[in-house]
Amino acid sequence: MILQKGEKVHMIHRRLLDKDPHRHFVGIVDAYENGVARVTGHMYTVDPTKFSFFKRPEKRTRIVSLISGDVFVNILPEAVDLEDITYKQEKKSVRVTDCKDWHMDISEFAWR
Repeated sequence: MILQKGEKVHMIHRRLLDKDPHRHFVGIVDAYENGVARVTGHMYTVDPTKFSFFKRPEKRTRIVSLISGDVFVNILPEAVDLEDITYKQEKKSVRVTDCKDWHMDISEFAWR
């Protein structure tokens, strides 16, 4: 199976237009079947005044098609605490990090 229940994921929603907001989702897979995932977690988006990512406070459950081509999915390590996820800009790159040992460079997706 491509995704397992309980796996931690970081999803980047494809922007179709330059003015579309940057939307990312970090959560846990509740279920996966036939290319569709049910995930629970938090939405991250860009604050247009500060041009930095921030976490929306409310937890959401989303149904996401992984075969649509509208999302890029990264599997996160088991040890990552999703509540500690934050975004940091370092020079010309953007990193998702747990502020401990783990980080992931997402520059190729972040500022297009």
